[in-house]
Amino acid sequence: MRVLAAALAVAAAVTTTAAAAPERLTPVAGADKLVAPLGVDPACPAKIKIGMRSDARKASYATMNVEVDPPLTASRTMLTSYLPPGHQVMASLLVAVPPGTQQGTYGLRLRTQDRTLEVPVEVVPVDGLDNGGNLALRRPVTASSQHVNANYPPCSVADGDRSSNGWAGGNGWNDATARAWPDTLSIALGGPRQVSRVDLYTLDTERYPASRYGLRDWDVQAQVGGQWQTVAQVRGNTAGTARSDFAPVTADAVRIVALASNGANDYTRVIEVEAR
Repeated sequence: MRVLAAALAVAAAVTTTAAAAPERLTPVAGADKLVAPLGVDPACPAKIKIGMRSDARKASYATMNVEVDPPLTASRTMLTSYLPPGHQVMASLLVAVPPGTQQGTYGLRLRTQDRTLEVPVEVVPVDGLDNGGNLALRRPVTASSQHVNANYPPCSVADGDRSSNGWAGGNGWNDATARAWPDTLSIALGGPRQVSRVDLYTLDTERYPASRYGLRDWDVQAQVGGQWQTVAQVRGNTAGTARSDFAPVTADAVRIVALASNGANDYTRVIEVEAR
């Protein structure tokens, strides 16, 4: 009887301890660090995927707090979701760099009840970015118009994100003049640069395929000696990506002159423009 009583006491203690143990959540991030350029359009802050994974034995509502060193600001202070065991939830986090911020490394912290993930945020000037050869990356963008919905900022075509998955969520430009052409999208290159190629990414998802919603006809222009020159033309495009190669020119800006889209409502929809 004494042995049985002792065994029951141990079992009860184990059960109580397990019930009192915190639900374990692991913070996760889509990158080891976030590079946030100085002086860019505030409509296009730096972005990173963040999330949490449940290591618990049962489903529960989970919360992760988000902290960032000032003067940087984040688009959310927490992430909350219902999480079954072994599942993970991810969300986009926007990190803005206010004017006057000093160059350097700042901290982004993702905190659950018992774990913290530190993600360094490197604030650098645009000229200090590793652009991978893309001369248009994070450079100033001007457009002939912008849709009344603020979720289509022109600056997003030079943010380095080629994916259409963020369409209507700040990733991609939509003009404001349906069935009225031409539409123009210009990117300053920060000074004279040798350019011989421009890649354009238009809207292309399973729901919104390029063959119905993407850009069909456009001219590629380069500003040489203060004058715009047409260096390439694209006609009849139905793909999500089009590459234009041309004889090298020394230009301080490139421009897309949109002439027609594939859809009945005929808006210009551009996800990304790269100059090389």
